[in-house]
Parts: sequence; structure tokens; C-alpha cells
Amino acid sequence: MIGLHRVPDLWRRCDVTVRDSPLALLLAVASFLPGLQSAGTQVGDIPLRPYDALAVVAVALQSLPLAVRRRWPAVCLILVSLGFALDQLRGYHALAGTGLAIAAMSAGAHLERHRRVIVVLLSVAYVPLAVALDRPGGPERPEGFVLFYLAVVLAWGIGAWLRSTRAAEAELRRHVAEATRTAERTRIARELHDVVTHHVTAMVVQAEAARYLTAVPDRLDETLSAVTDTGRRAIADLRHLLDLLNPGHDTDVRTPSVGELHALVEQTRQAGQPVEFTEEGRPAESAGSAEFVTYRVVQEALTNALKYAHGSRTVVHVRYGRKEISVEVSTDGSGSRRGSPGGSGRGLAGLQERVDALGGEFSADRPTGGGFVVRARVPAGNPS
Repeated sequence: MIGLHRVPDLWRRCDVTVRDSPLALLLAVASFLPGLQSAGTQVGDIPLRPYDALAVVAVALQSLPLAVRRRWPAVCLILVSLGFALDQLRGYHALAGTGLAIAAMSAGAHLERHRRVIVVLLSVAYVPLAVALDRPGGPERPEGFVLFYLAVVLAWGIGAWLRSTRAAEAELRRHVAEATRTAERTRIARELHDVVTHHVTAMVVQAEAARYLTAVPDRLDETLSAVTDTGRRAIADLRHLLDLLNPGHDTDVRTPSVGELHALVEQTRQAGQPVEFTEEGRPAESAGSAEFVTYRVVQEALTNALKYAHGSRTVVHVRYGRKEISVEVSTDGSGSRRGSPGGSGRGLAGLQERVDALGGEFSADRPTGGGFVVRARVPAGNPS
């Protein structure tokens, strides 16, 4: 059996015509109840008339088309208007006459095409109806016909306002979805850049160095082993990144932290870059994203050192404070770019965005003596 908690969900899945049918049927049935007969809208001075066969037609036209008021709003409004005209001209004044306001509001909310044509057509058709309902010498004044027309226009206007509100919400959701997709693409591109560029740069530099070690088998074998190890690490990092992008992955996805800086520095040393690494303090237990950003800052700086200052003395200094992590990576500019792949500048721009997102500060400068200096201040949580 279907649980009661699933009934609303199943109802929302039904076709819109099915969901609109209960109101149409309820209005039709209520119009034939003895206590509600002739309790509907009256325009003009046509005297009340008992229900007959045409009354059934008038009630059906004013109520049953409401089942398609969202599927075919123009058809619904025209049929209900015809039924309302018959109802008023015959003097039934059935409760189903309230369906005209519902149909007008639904048309204003859901009609997509020929909106002006429908409005003009029904407005013009109302004039002869008002003339036919205005009996000479009757108590109904012209203001009454005008007020009724304005009431129908108000119902249409309410529907049009609902339509514009719905369209604005849909546009807002579209913009939010587009911004989310753009941010996700940017994040993916940034992660791929950080992972691929660092490892590939190290492999290119190591492979280039191996060309000059053919006469030294021991060093050649060591260098090629380093290339192999770097390739394996690249594959492992890419797998972790793919796991991060896969929403259905069940296992925890590892993200780099400052605890892996030693392995990162050692990998850079294996690529032929002399690196001096010092740390001060201990990272806060609640550092969170700050550790990840710090790792990426050091990784990108070391990648640039391999690219633009290969073989030059490189100093990495990381200081853990109570509220922030400070990073400084510098080279003396004595190295070479030979055999190193060029760069696009996306790495530094990505670091700037990462650090700014946490409210920190980032800079990358080239001193007059050569080399470069990368500095970052990354806010972190207080130690627990």
C-alpha cells in the first residue's frame, strides 16, 4: 500500500489537468445544490429563472473548462466566457459564474501567446453583452457594468503579476545555476592545474636532466626512478581529484594539507631543485581550508621555481600562528629556464582567488636582484 506521506508527492506528479479537475467538478456540483442555486454573480437586470436544460449547459461551460485552465488557458477563458454570457442572458445566475474570475486569473498567469488578442476580443465581446443585459428603465446603472469589467481585469492583472513573479524566480534560479556551474568549472580547472602542472613540470625537468646523465648510469637510473615516482604520484592525485568530482563516490576523498609539505619539498628536490624548508609553530586543529590553501601556495611556488629558476636556491618558510598561516617562498634567480615548460599565469591568479576567498593576503613579486618571492597570509581557526 502507498504510505500517506507519499500522497502529496504522487499528487504533484499527476498531470496538471488531473490536479485542476477537482476544482472544476466541485464548482459544477455546488452550482446544483438547492441552497446555492441562483447564488452566483448577477450583471444587469435579467430576472431569475429556474434551472432548465440550458442551465446545465451554462453551468458546465462555466465550471468544467477550469480543468484545462493551465493546460489551455485561452480555450478555458473563451468557453467560460460563453457560459457566463448564457448564464446572464437566461437569468440563471449560477454559482459557477465565479469561474470567470478564476479563468481570467489563470489566463493572465499561464497564457503564453496571443495575450493581447484575447484581451481585445473579450473586451469587444463584452460591449454587446452589456447592452443586452441593460434593460431600459432597470435599476442597473452603467457604472455597474464598468465595475464588473474592472473586476475581471483585476483578476487578469493578478494572474499577470503571478506570471511575472514566476518568470523572475525562474530567471534568478537560472542565474544561480549558471553561476554555480561556472564556479564549479573554475574550481575543477584550478584543481587540475595545481595537480597536473606541478607533477608534469617536475617530470619534464627530470627528463631533461636525464639527457645529460647518459655517461653516469647511477645518476641516470636515480633520475629516471624519480620520473617514475612523480608519474605515479600524478596518477594518484588525479584519481583522488576524480573521486572528488564524482558525487556518487562512497569513500572519503583526501585533500592535501600542510602535513604533506615535507613530501612536496622532497619531490621538488628530486627534480633537481635545492630547497630549504623551515616551519615555525604547529598548525591549528581547526585550520580547515587554510591548510589546503597553504599547501597549494607552496606547491604552485615550487612549480614556478622549477619552471623559471631551475637549479637556483629556493627557500620555503611556513609559520603557523594562532589565527593565520604565513607562507614565503623565494628564489635567488641564479637558475635556468632551459627545458622548462612555459606558464599561462593561471596558477598565481588561482592562488590569489583561493587566498582572497578566506580573507587573506597574497603577493608575488620579482626583486631587482632576480628570482621571485611569493608571500601569503592565510587566516586559520584558533587551536582547540
